Amino acid sequence: MDKSSPELDKYLGYYFEYYYSMSNPGKILKSLVCFSKVEDKILYQRTERLVEAGEQNKEVCHCKYLGVAHFLSDRIFMTDYESLTVNEITQTILYPTFKNRIHWLHGLRMGVSSNDDRMPCSARVSMEFLGQDIPLRKALAECRFYSPDDPKLDKTLLDMINNQGVNEHWQFRAK
Repeated sequence: MDKSSPELDKYLGYYFEYYYSMSNPGKILKSLVCFSKVEDKILYQRTERLVEAGEQNKEVCHCKYLGVAHFLSDRIFMTDYESLTVNEITQTILYPTFKNRIHWLHGLRMGVSSNDDRMPCSARVSMEFLGQDIPLRKALAECRFYSPDDPKLDKTLLDMINNQGVNEHWQFRAK
């Protein structure tokens, strides 16, 4: 597949991405994703700041994922790799919105934890559309690990990315 489907053009721009961290169990990772069109391809960059709240004096670890997105049969397929350490590939499948206005995209992510055990994991992911032109420094400052009881996280968001509870399905499924 050398080019992306034109259905992805409406998804260009910035998103906050939320999911339970694969390397820091019990913590929610908020990262910044930017979809852009380069020639006939939809490329994206996902930037993670791996720091806890209140740890301003601690060195911040950054991860930068570079990837390509495709729209196939009413789903958005994302494949990326961590470009600084080149030790990880992740795959994400999202439900697109069929509304004119984009607010949330939901799906599943599969990858490996970046800690020493490098355990394969899968987690629910939600992406919140921010727009095509945002204050980048301010957005990146919000990217970090969050505790699930942090008042800055909405209960609706927590329900969207919850990986626990009764699973009536045989598979791990997106909500």
